[in-house]
Amino acid sequence: MNDPSQPAGLRVLIADDHEMILGMFVVFLSQAAGMQVATACTLGEAETLVQAQGPFDVVLLDLNMPGMDGVAGLRRMIRHNQGRPVAILTGNLSARMQDEIMQSGAAGIVLKTTAARSIANAIQFMHAGEIYLPMQLMRPAPVAGVDARNGKLTEKEQAVLTCLIEGQQNKEIARVLQLAEPTIKMHVTAICRKLGAKNRTQAVVIARDLGVG
Repeated sequence: MNDPSQPAGLRVLIADDHEMILGMFVVFLSQAAGMQVATACTLGEAETLVQAQGPFDVVLLDLNMPGMDGVAGLRRMIRHNQGRPVAILTGNLSARMQDEIMQSGAAGIVLKTTAARSIANAIQFMHAGEIYLPMQLMRPAPVAGVDARNGKLTEKEQAVLTCLIEGQQNKEIARVLQLAEPTIKMHVTAICRKLGAKNRTQAVVIARDLGVG
């Protein structure tokens, strides 16, 4: 029986035409993370499941499976899933395609090389309304983009940044903000990306210089 105090029981749809990948995800997410996982091998099958069972809490779509047609399939699924998170599942991809995916309204990008535990964390992160990008895909903001960086921290990222400036570690921040520690790590990574920082210490320095914190 799942612990009701944990973020378990999420209804997740994973669509991928590689059965081995689907199998690994299903085993971990259902058994270790307590999620209800449905699968499909094409975009058409995924759309049929959403239409029959209603929107899923999070949908992961293989970028290159039959029916996707690039970001067109992503946009279709976003409409079908009625505002709930839809993310792309893929191998490494070009910066241009990454930008197209995120500009199309994706909740994130999950790499197929990601460890199963990290995928569970990413799903919970996106379900909480956040945007997920793995470290490998994060690109520092241009130095000239100070104004843009200054304005794009989310409310939760601002709260985490405030804690960082106060010298708190992830465990302390998680307790104060009542969030899971992996979620705090993701927020810290996002903060570093948005501020163009290499690490949390540099992020604090930049934030102070910009008056963000």
